[in-house]
Amino acid sequence: MKSKDAVELGNKLRKAREQADLSQAELAKRSGISTNYYAEVERGEKKISFEKLQSILKVLNIKSPLDSI
Repeated sequence: MKSKDAVELGNKLRKAREQADLSQAELAKRSGISTNYYAEVERGEKKISFEKLQSILKVLNIKSPLDSI
């Protein structure tokens, strides 16, 4: 079952990826994760570890909210 937070995160990642003009496959490859896994994260079907999220955010050139702590 999809959680509301996972779906919201997935939607935000999709929008950021599209703004960066990257396909799911390109983003996944640059992030070091599989395309299928990334697609599931984007749909809110899979939970993502902090480390994997950090690698995706780095490719998207998005600073982590934890950088300000």
